[in-house]
Amino acid sequence: MSAILPLYWKDNKPYPKPAQEMTNPKSGRKKTHSANGNLALFPLADPKPAQEMTNPKSGRKKTHSANGQPRRHAPPSREDGKDQRKSLVLWRHPLKTLEYCGKELLFDLHTYSAKCLEYRLTLVAAALVLALLVTLFHIDGAHQAGMQLVYKKAAWYLYWVGLGVLSSVGLGTGLHTFVLYLGPHIASVALAAYECGALNFPEPPYPDQVLCPEIPDKRWPATVWNIMSKVRWESMMWGIGTALGELPPYFMARAARLSGHNPEDEDDMREFEELQRKKRRPELMTLMDRSKLFVEKLVDRVGFFGIFICASIPNPLFDLAGITCGHFLVPFWTFFGATVLGKAVVKVHLQKIFVIVASDESFVDIIISPLVHVPGFGARLQTLVKKVLASEKAKYHRKVEEEALPEAGGSIMSSLFEKFVIGMVAYFLISIINSLAQSHHKRLSKRVPSSGRKRATD
Repeated sequence: MSAILPLYWKDNKPYPKPAQEMTNPKSGRKKTHSANGNLALFPLADPKPAQEMTNPKSGRKKTHSANGQPRRHAPPSREDGKDQRKSLVLWRHPLKTLEYCGKELLFDLHTYSAKCLEYRLTLVAAALVLALLVTLFHIDGAHQAGMQLVYKKAAWYLYWVGLGVLSSVGLGTGLHTFVLYLGPHIASVALAAYECGALNFPEPPYPDQVLCPEIPDKRWPATVWNIMSKVRWESMMWGIGTALGELPPYFMARAARLSGHNPEDEDDMREFEELQRKKRRPELMTLMDRSKLFVEKLVDRVGFFGIFICASIPNPLFDLAGITCGHFLVPFWTFFGATVLGKAVVKVHLQKIFVIVASDESFVDIIISPLVHVPGFGARLQTLVKKVLASEKAKYHRKVEEEALPEAGGSIMSSLFEKFVIGMVAYFLISIINSLAQSHHKRLSKRVPSSGRKRATD
């Protein structure tokens, strides 16, 4: 030890010499040196505390460090920003939420308008084609029958594509349009087919209203396969829409991976990043986390067939498939092709079979027969369910001419379902407003650190 630090004796014991504070004769700065002349790793005294100074002109107070420079205050933490963003909802801050929602709509309108202007030739060509179609649609002639048919079919199938997109996107609500729209449509067709004994429903009013034909077509009996064929195109268009709804998270994750952007800044990828962190500590993973990790490994290792299998089976684990495929740079057509085949071909047929079989009268009797054993209100509940089913079956036997007359009392099931759909759509619209407002708040919070740095340097 004496070879490293000089020693001095005290009480007949050797001690290393303490560090000394030396002053530079040129600059006047003080530095702490050890006994061997090197700079000490730690200063002898504590640093001077920060001081609060007042500007004589403005009267504002600023906190300065010991060297006289203004102290930079740390920006709000990420968790504080997330808490503020989550609290920005209509039932807590209605005026501020509506204000932020309107500003976000204007921002999105400006952004997408600027992007559309980059494709001027495509926009001009699309506008000319649209103007030509509108002109032909309003000119009388022999072509009107074909135009009306094309317009009706296109509007009907685009309607189901849009519902499919809403089912996948959801915008934070988990709005499943199969339960609200496609499932009831298939059930209505199946109930009418079993009741009428045929599928040649009169058009119009089909598909808006299902009525029994006056003369049933025996060549098209009410079998499971024929009912599936009757609603095949509506179901496939809905499945294509659900596949289209998986594209935004795919492109977002792919762009984040290619650009090196930190995905933790995106709320949509928070769950994916949390799952990646849990890989290092498997003991903290839940059963749902392990299932999602299995789907991720299947998609990453198997590729097309792994995506196809996951998309073909109705399960909540496919939510992260788009982000996973984008993160691992799966080619677009591999991801989209497998998703379309799985959702629009396999999955919708499985769902159709379930709804059609569940709509059979014998199966319904099996379901409602145990209700009589429920103590207290079982018998009354069974009677009510049978009454509702009887009223629904009676609707299919009305004449086409009777549709112009108002229905006395209406159907109990239709009335309840209509109120349920209205409530779900209202919740969906409210969630859109909240989501847009929170997106605008997030955009503003990203600007705060940069503006703070500018003010600090002025």
